[in-house]
Amino acid sequence: MYEEEEEEEEPVTPAGRLFLQQDMNQVINCAVGLKQPIDVEAIKAEIKNSIMIQHPRFCSVLVRDNKDLSVSSPLKTDKPLWEFHVLRNQKCVVLRIHHALGDGISLMSLILAVCRKIDHPDQLPTIPSSSSSSPSTRNHRTISSICEKVLKLMMVAWFSLVYATELMLRILWVKDSKTGISGGSGVELWPRKLATARFKLDDMKSVKMAIDNATINDVLFGVISSGLSRYLDHHSESKPPEGLRITGFAMVNIRKQPGLQDLSKLMKNKSVSSWWGNQFGFVLLPIYHHKNVDDDPLQYVKRAKSMLDKKKLSLEAHFSYRIGALIMSLLGPKVAALLNYRILCNTSFTISNVVGPQEEIMFAGNPITSFRVNSTSLPHALTMHMVSYAGKAEMQILVAKDIIPDPQYLAKCFEDALLEMKDAAMKN
Repeated sequence: MYEEEEEEEEPVTPAGRLFLQQDMNQVINCAVGLKQPIDVEAIKAEIKNSIMIQHPRFCSVLVRDNKDLSVSSPLKTDKPLWEFHVLRNQKCVVLRIHHALGDGISLMSLILAVCRKIDHPDQLPTIPSSSSSSPSTRNHRTISSICEKVLKLMMVAWFSLVYATELMLRILWVKDSKTGISGGSGVELWPRKLATARFKLDDMKSVKMAIDNATINDVLFGVISSGLSRYLDHHSESKPPEGLRITGFAMVNIRKQPGLQDLSKLMKNKSVSSWWGNQFGFVLLPIYHHKNVDDDPLQYVKRAKSMLDKKKLSLEAHFSYRIGALIMSLLGPKVAALLNYRILCNTSFTISNVVGPQEEIMFAGNPITSFRVNSTSLPHALTMHMVSYAGKAEMQILVAKDIIPDPQYLAKCFEDALLEMKDAAMKN
């Protein structure tokens, strides 16, 4: 994305260049539901005066450079790579943004920058705080504390080595066994169907509180594990074997400043360029086909927490980002895209979760009722994108309909899984 052809600096991150390749060409679709009839002129005025138009990525066009960096996209390349659609009958606006412009964290921060609080129309929405440990008092250098630090360092090194090796093997030849949700090379071109799984954040928090030190992501991945096991039991010609591994693919934010940020402050401080863009690494998230152990649905969350705790100790996401940037600089974006495409073909699904505003907000004076996000097709037959907003969470389930013909049933499997977990948590 250049404003002038003679510019030498590559204005997108290495991951951003990845999304400009034909095999990885990705457009993010964000549908925003509105409560009242849409005033198109008010929306035009809001966008015209917004921070979006001030951002260099959103007022630049894509051109070919001497490295033949180009894009084949449904978004026209003679204008900035984003579009805004107004669906009056549905009381909905759809923002379509090329993934090369930024990742989910960047784009949600941008959306919040053009919205306002309902009760205070002159104020920006409250930025959801990222989870971080509270500062603790200085530890005494006792033998036990030193041993704990050494042990943790050894665990970080071990898990990083194990998961980095697994990531490389996925690129080369290791792949998931064939199941009723498996995609593969060329599946990104197959026709798609869309369904929505709806959750209450209070239900997820109830489950989280029932398990020591659990997080919402632990609960979400437990729900995914349980829901996929239910779906495969119901829709597979032959029952999947107990313990069958199904590997997910997720993007993890690796910024030094975690979570959403106030873009207006970043623009004033001129630090938006270092924060904005696609700054994430890849991680593999395995789940296993199980039936309820002792009729305890919370076992799915406990297994998910055990796996995610190990992932958090590792440097897998940072390794994948650094190795991707190295391959990009040495061999070019086409080779990097090919390797990434192979990982997608050798895994079974994509999952993402972005924390949205916790309060009700409005856009152009119109209260927002929902946020729904999905992206254009990948070689996976199943991609899931969840966004939370004002006590609710909606997960968009995009499937290759010839492989997963009934995504509504899959969405119900996820919803029922959470409700059963909540009931079990309340009994405990």
